[in-house]
Amino acid sequence: MTTPIPSPPTVPFLGYAASIDKEVPLNSFNLLAKQYGEIYELNMFGRKLIIISSQNLVNEVSDEKRFRKMISPWVWEVRSAIGDALFTADVPKETNWYIAHRILMPAFSTLNVHNMFDDMVDIVSQMVLKWERFGAERKVDPAVDFSALTLDAISLCAMSYRLNSFYMEGMHPFVQAMSDYLAESGRRANRLGIVTTLMRGTAAQYEENQRIMMSYVDAILEDRKANPIEKKDILSMMLEGKDKETGEGLSEDGIKRNAGLLTFLIAGHETTSGMLSFAIYYLLKNPEAMRKLREEVDTMIGQRPMTVQDVHKLPYLIAVLRETLRLAPTAPLRSITPLEDTIVGGKYAVAKDTTITCEIFMAHRDPKVWGEDADEFRPERMLDGKFEAMPNNAWQPFGYGMRGCIGRPFAWQEAQITLVLVMQRFDITLDDPSYELQIKQTLTIKPLHFYIHASPRKGALKLLATPSSTLLQPRESSEPGEPVKRRSPVGSASKKPIYVLYGSNTGSSEAFAQRIAAGAASHGFRGTIGTMDSAMEHVPNDGPVIVVTASFEGQPADNAAHFVTWLTSLKGKELDNVAFGVFGCGNHDWVATYQRIPTLCDQLFAERGAKRIIERGEGDAGSGDFFESFDKWEAKLWETLTKEFGTSFDNSAGGIEVQTVDSGSGRAVALRQNDATLGTVVENRVLTSSGVPAKRHIEFDLPEGATYRAGDYLAILPVNPSRDVQRAMARFGLSPEQEVSLSSTGPTSLPIGRNISVFALLSGYVELSQPATTRDLHILSEAKNSETSAGVLKTLASDYSGNVLSKRLSLLDILEDNRDIELSFGQFLQILPSMRVRQYSISSSPLYNPQRVSLTISVLEAPAISGRSEPFLGVASTYLAGLRAGDKVTIAVRASNAAFHPPTDPTIPLVMFCAGSGLAPMRGFLQERAMQKLSGREVAKSLLFLGCRSPTQDYLYSDSDLKEWAELGVVELKPAFSRASEESLGCKYVQDRLWHDKSEIVDAYKAGGKFFTCGAGKMAVCVKERLLELFQEHANLDASGAAERFAAEISNGRFAMDIFE
Repeated sequence: MTTPIPSPPTVPFLGYAASIDKEVPLNSFNLLAKQYGEIYELNMFGRKLIIISSQNLVNEVSDEKRFRKMISPWVWEVRSAIGDALFTADVPKETNWYIAHRILMPAFSTLNVHNMFDDMVDIVSQMVLKWERFGAERKVDPAVDFSALTLDAISLCAMSYRLNSFYMEGMHPFVQAMSDYLAESGRRANRLGIVTTLMRGTAAQYEENQRIMMSYVDAILEDRKANPIEKKDILSMMLEGKDKETGEGLSEDGIKRNAGLLTFLIAGHETTSGMLSFAIYYLLKNPEAMRKLREEVDTMIGQRPMTVQDVHKLPYLIAVLRETLRLAPTAPLRSITPLEDTIVGGKYAVAKDTTITCEIFMAHRDPKVWGEDADEFRPERMLDGKFEAMPNNAWQPFGYGMRGCIGRPFAWQEAQITLVLVMQRFDITLDDPSYELQIKQTLTIKPLHFYIHASPRKGALKLLATPSSTLLQPRESSEPGEPVKRRSPVGSASKKPIYVLYGSNTGSSEAFAQRIAAGAASHGFRGTIGTMDSAMEHVPNDGPVIVVTASFEGQPADNAAHFVTWLTSLKGKELDNVAFGVFGCGNHDWVATYQRIPTLCDQLFAERGAKRIIERGEGDAGSGDFFESFDKWEAKLWETLTKEFGTSFDNSAGGIEVQTVDSGSGRAVALRQNDATLGTVVENRVLTSSGVPAKRHIEFDLPEGATYRAGDYLAILPVNPSRDVQRAMARFGLSPEQEVSLSSTGPTSLPIGRNISVFALLSGYVELSQPATTRDLHILSEAKNSETSAGVLKTLASDYSGNVLSKRLSLLDILEDNRDIELSFGQFLQILPSMRVRQYSISSSPLYNPQRVSLTISVLEAPAISGRSEPFLGVASTYLAGLRAGDKVTIAVRASNAAFHPPTDPTIPLVMFCAGSGLAPMRGFLQERAMQKLSGREVAKSLLFLGCRSPTQDYLYSDSDLKEWAELGVVELKPAFSRASEESLGCKYVQDRLWHDKSEIVDAYKAGGKFFTCGAGKMAVCVKERLLELFQEHANLDASGAAERFAAEISNGRFAMDIFE
């Protein structure tokens, strides 16, 4: 006995058609499924339509012996352009499908799809470059960009034809025409024919869209005829292939429409772009899944290019894609019909040729299969054999059986490549954090009004490869995910290993880590060095692990962030049997977050079972004994380790050996010119008049693909001043034309195993101007020297702070003044710290020119406080000052603190305090606001409090940019002239002008303004003190309450500071 199929009430003639959502019919079907259950019947213009939505029924009707694919009214409308195509043919009536299927099926074999890998990477990289160029501020519609990506990919991979969608403004004409065509096809399927006939304008556009699509198909085919290629792509198979059963090939019209180009361009890109868009949405709404996916990509691939071998090594990525297609199958509806009268579900009678629509969207959410959390995104349900164990046809996004999608391997590989590159390169955020999924439906579904921002990942923005930058870090990675290791010399394998992990953005922590690793051999250990992230999830326990790391406004360094996240996630004694020590770098000016990450790591290592072998050390970059504090800690470390592990000191076991090779003409500067990713100097001009410390404006063209935000840093890898390089060569009797070859018994940042000129070595690989440390003095005293020199060294060591540190007396200074100290060139190189990058605030906005950045710098050239006759030269500023237009420079954009950027809303006023070159980021903020105002946006007036000497000497940009922006109404200038206070309302310093104009500051604060401070620590402290007084005066707070309010405003990102010395 059969049971009637439930059905909602209808109206005469129209049936239920008038109640269906015209834009997103799927929404109506979902509601009906929730109301009527797994099966219901609709009357649509007198035509019966049965809709099923459970796994059990979908599985039953997937029996090809009982049911066949039915061409739905929507798909039938699409046939007006592509005829009896692979996904529109009425089989078995239309036999062309069989011929085309047999000819084209081999094109999507695993081997053939793998051969398309490089072309896919080519196209995905174009999208990545676009996102990087436009930067984090650009609102991205992923559905649009993924459509362009998948269209270009199918065109290039299948037809060897470039559509170049990413080199066009807006949507590609083919995509626009196709989207409109499919949408209208859907509307036609739900309209009475007579209504469509009366809509002449719509009909004309419908025909025009078909013409546009066919014009591209014609162009592709004509291009191939005119320019035949040897490559055997899918178009070649269409042109030349013969059906093995019938011997027939494809007609030209079949190649264009039914089996060929238009079909592939529509079906080959529409579904994949939807899958990728939904994947990004679900990852953004589920941060833990995003973290796990990124963790897998970082571990298995890291920052190296993805290879075709990787596609089978990313189980969580596959789970993400499977779960995405479960919740959002891009083809959510498919129609079948019974071959004979039958019973469905054991009780529902269905007549032959009745249309049954399988609502895959709801079947994929069947709680009987997926549980009560079926609506939740949980990739784990696809892991560990669960996917393979699910019931038959519970997951059916690609169709099934004979009519299943033949392009599935292509789409799968393309999606994997895309998500890997996106995870490697970007931090993705929602444009509207409160956005909830809306759907746009044509033949497929995609997210509607879904916008994101793609910010280049900090870890991905490494120093751009140059001879210097790559050789400063000559590391070799072993297996993916293993700590980065250096080769050990022959004979060292028997020594106890020591692992030195560092987290460093500016190079200080890395330099200290390098010191420890380099000294390992002489203390009986075999040193290995790597980033903290390289040891995530596998901290070694066969030797001591030494962590040297810094805090950056309370956050870990770029190359330590994942490690810290992982370490924080541990709950048990996972680090049992690990011996560790931590040395932290920081700056006490950031009181609230000083040493936060080193302290956290030290604490968590111990809590997770590791043995602390030495108390945590601290280095304060804001004090004068930064290097000295490390020297003392390192000495204690080696003393502890040699006792703990029974090793002994052997000075002959380690060091740098130098062998002179010959005289040559090769120089590192010449080598730098060969790197295509170098930044190029465009302009370098002085901003100040004579008689005051020089400040310069320098502009660089960024390498292709590099992007930045106003407020970011530009990291510069400098070279030592030529004067100091010449001094070092003279001290050791070397010629700049000589080449040397270096070998080392331990890890080193020096270029090992190749010839390099002495000049290039001393210029780019070591710091010559850093103050000597007590360790350096000890090494010199141990060397052979005269009584006089020994006495000098003893005197220097007796009052290290007064005799060396405060005078910035360098190792080179001491060796020049005491020439009878016998120190080899190799020992000299080993003692010196590695050259490190310097970070400067960018003083421009990408809204003005996304491919160009500017710096506003102070040039350090001052009398040597050591009393030496030559002036002291700042390494990086001297290097930058000497650059000329056209010079190539090793650069990298580094993100600043998240709070140190102008708010997205330009109606929020800015209040900025700075002095000297601290104006740099503020200039970038104001340039950004000026561009927004010129574009017609409403922009709040900002306040700029700027300290300088006088209006005629160093009032930077006062006669150009600042004047223009003030006249535009973007900023009100509040200068304070320390040498001409009568020109600044009697205000000598920034804090004085702040207090003079405090009422305006209070107004800006009440209006929701954001506050920025940039400059030297002394100025920042004075500004803070005045702001605290303002809180007390205008908010009726006592000193304690004012301090709490100030701290809260820093914590919530409303107040941001960037302090330098």
